[in-house]
Amino acid sequence: MGMAKQIKELSVFLPCYNEEANLKSTYKNVKTNLEANFDEYEIILVNDGSKDKTGDIADALAKKDSHVKVIHHNPNRGYGAALKSGLYASRYSWIAFIDADGQFDFSEITHFLDTQANTGADMVIGYYLGRKVSKMRKLNSFVWQTIVNILFGLKVKDIDCGFKLISKKVVDKIARLESERGAFISSEFLIKAKKKGFKIVEIGVNHYPRKQGEATGAKLNVIIRSFIDLFNLWKKLR
Repeated sequence: MGMAKQIKELSVFLPCYNEEANLKSTYKNVKTNLEANFDEYEIILVNDGSKDKTGDIADALAKKDSHVKVIHHNPNRGYGAALKSGLYASRYSWIAFIDADGQFDFSEITHFLDTQANTGADMVIGYYLGRKVSKMRKLNSFVWQTIVNILFGLKVKDIDCGFKLISKKVVDKIARLESERGAFISSEFLIKAKKKGFKIVEIGVNHYPRKQGEATGAKLNVIIRSFIDLFNLWKKLR
């Protein structure tokens, strides 16, 4: 076995909900690092029914840059739905996604590529090196993570980190992801990928404080929906 070859084509999608303050700079950050590291790429902006100017900004970027395409959800369908739209619309054999809120630096994609080349992983998933969110948010994540690990034996440091590199094979093989509204989508994806025998490798990524806008993940209805999805899948897989 020789060295695995470096990935040269990449689809990147950004799930966006009310990110007018951050979208342009996140796009620039992604674009610069795609130009530097890939022969071919596309950037998919998934505007999940934003109430601000996110949709207009996304459309303007697509007009100016032929590498950009936009998917609009009307009305808002939730993070799971945005993730699915991005995954299913991606055309290259490797896919990355990154939150649109500017809390990551896409230059770290090179660590994902190196890790993939060295391990032959089907998915390289980030975990936060010092997450810049409230203590309550961290506690919620810890509880959630623990429950998912106990029910599904999914031993990863961080399920929900919004920076991942995924082989399209995984998406094609899993075929159907169900979660829409809640935050269960990442767990569902990893559980199903693991069940199909795909190799998942984790690496640390930096997380920077949010400059603008507000996070939407911790609303009660989202949390409740996530738990319903969790138990439905658990019943199904038993």
